[in-house]
Amino acid sequence: MALRDITLGQYFPGNSPIHRLDPRAKLVLTTLYIVALFLADFLVSYGIMVVLLAVAIALSRISLKSILRGMKPVVFILVITGILNLFYTPGDPIWSWGFLKISVEGLWSAFFMVIRILMLITCTFLLTYTTSPIQLTDAIERLLNPLKAIRVPIHELAMMMSIALRFIPLLIEETDKIMSAQRARGADFDTGGLRQKAKALVPLLVPLFISAFRRADELAVAMECRCYHGGEGRTRMKVLRYRAADRAVMALGLLVCVGVGVLGHFGL
Repeated sequence: MALRDITLGQYFPGNSPIHRLDPRAKLVLTTLYIVALFLADFLVSYGIMVVLLAVAIALSRISLKSILRGMKPVVFILVITGILNLFYTPGDPIWSWGFLKISVEGLWSAFFMVIRILMLITCTFLLTYTTSPIQLTDAIERLLNPLKAIRVPIHELAMMMSIALRFIPLLIEETDKIMSAQRARGADFDTGGLRQKAKALVPLLVPLFISAFRRADELAVAMECRCYHGGEGRTRMKVLRYRAADRAVMALGLLVCVGVGVLGHFGL
């Protein structure tokens, strides 16, 4: 797996209906979708969630290839999750070998759990793919604005989250460059046992940490030069305003969340 396959935190500029939604609406929709995913228990509920996600992907105009490429880093987690649910879910066994047992309940549990994780990651990818870090910062700050009444530093927390998200693709790109440079000098990161691979990573981590601290220092200097002193008294170039489409999709998201919960209550 290449480091370029890690796409979390990347933003793909566009003018699709998903891109044009208010970032606050997209955050609320993502949260409602995740809640609905954990309320879904049966085929009908999961079918609804898959259809909604497919429609969102189509409207976002993000290529399916980009989404699938971003899934590569989590393949190992998906496999482990599926195996654990497959063999350790109680039920009437249909196959057994020693302490290993597979039941019908285990098959369904493994299937639903893997699908749930895939959809959860995909909806998160869609949020970061279609929303710039600045928009995310503004949305988080506006949504959490009531907490300022109890002196919670909302602006600073939102800024830290945005910077951390923005640094993910930068650090991945930097790691790829360092690995390419060290491979050109004869370094080997792919062969040998686990201990040898761990030792090979040490020369990689040192320049990566130095680069990360240098970038952080440059960012701090740039913010100071621009007289950044937190959120107090700051104005915004683009003021967020809800439109009719934003209210409609949030209402639809709430309706779907409640509907999935009702379907789960009736065993659908």
